[in-house]
Amino acid sequence: MTLSFPNQSRSFDKDRNAVRFTGYDGMFEVPFYIEVDALARVLSQPLSVQDCLTAFDAERTSILDVAREVYAHRKLTSYTLTAANFH
Repeated sequence: MTLSFPNQSRSFDKDRNAVRFTGYDGMFEVPFYIEVDALARVLSQPLSVQDCLTAFDAERTSILDVAREVYAHRKLTSYTLTAANFH
């Protein structure tokens, strides 16, 4: 199976200081997080929670592409995307 993202929802996880979104590999749910620092690189400024969600929405396609790449290399129970994942 390949990783898909049919659910467009995302939320801010205060404990992880990251935006949470979900992928699916067949019937398996795969949680992803993207750190605020990775999103801040997109806007080049400090981000509020709303800014993080807006940045995620604006860069959704590239974020999901990176999530697929990371997922293809290792199978984990969850994934955290950092600024280093975005070249």
